[in-house]
Amino acid sequence: MNIIVFSGRQGGGRSRYFDLAHPVTLAICAFVVLGTLGTAFAIGMQLGAHVGGNSADPKAWSRILAEQKTEIAELRARVQDRVDAMAGRLGQLDAHIIRIDALGKRLTTMANVDRREFNFDVEPVATSAPAGITSNQMPDLTSQLSQLEQQVDLRSAQLAALENLLVARKISDAERPQGKPVGVGAITSYFGERSDPFTGEEGFHKGLDFGGTAGEPVNAVAAGLVTWVGERSGYGTLVEINHGNGYLTRYAHCEKALVAVGQTVTRGQQIALMGSTGHSTGPHVHFEVVHNGQQIDPLIFVKR
Repeated sequence: MNIIVFSGRQGGGRSRYFDLAHPVTLAICAFVVLGTLGTAFAIGMQLGAHVGGNSADPKAWSRILAEQKTEIAELRARVQDRVDAMAGRLGQLDAHIIRIDALGKRLTTMANVDRREFNFDVEPVATSAPAGITSNQMPDLTSQLSQLEQQVDLRSAQLAALENLLVARKISDAERPQGKPVGVGAITSYFGERSDPFTGEEGFHKGLDFGGTAGEPVNAVAAGLVTWVGERSGYGTLVEINHGNGYLTRYAHCEKALVAVGQTVTRGQQIALMGSTGHSTGPHVHFEVVHNGQQIDPLIFVKR
């Protein structure tokens, strides 16, 4: 069999001879014929289903193709909108983590704790989508969102632990004795060895005396729980406050107590009125700080 092949550019033709009896020739011919018939059949079935058998109507074909093109464009727009929304959400989470990290660094510095225990220096996952990016170019946003969610959870746990540490430290500071029990009163007798004002003999003074006028306010030097209110030998009218961590304070020679046993007080709260009850030579408040059952010099706390 002769087959003549025409060239569009040169206008000529070439003749090729094929032996129809050759097996390769027969296979090629069969493949071409079957492929052509199969393609034509598939196209015919699809178009026939759309046009309802009116495959000879070019207008119907054009209408179907136009509808499909519109559907594809709408689908692409919806996908791009979803991608844009996810990219925007990633950007918001990224900015949120950056603000959390900045806050965490400041709190870590304020708390004076080892920054290795609260590491807020790890850079957040890169999430910003390049300008003009399309849906088929966008990386795996779901994976990035999962990474950011894990990072937010970690930062939240770190901040919660840091907050608990700061609250505990604030409470501890509030309960530690600090300052004077009176507003303007001067120290008239210090902690340590001194001559007894009644006998003149050497004795040990277990607190500080602040002079003043009867009826002046006496204030708590730390937050705590009132554990004693009433008369005690030598102390006169005494108010005792337990501050936890082994600390308690005593305010003696009061004219009148203004709190009751079991009451909680805050630093600076008025708890009594200055007086001269008990073993006293004049209006003053005898102030003691006891730690683990032992009186210690209150001056170190007053100077705070």
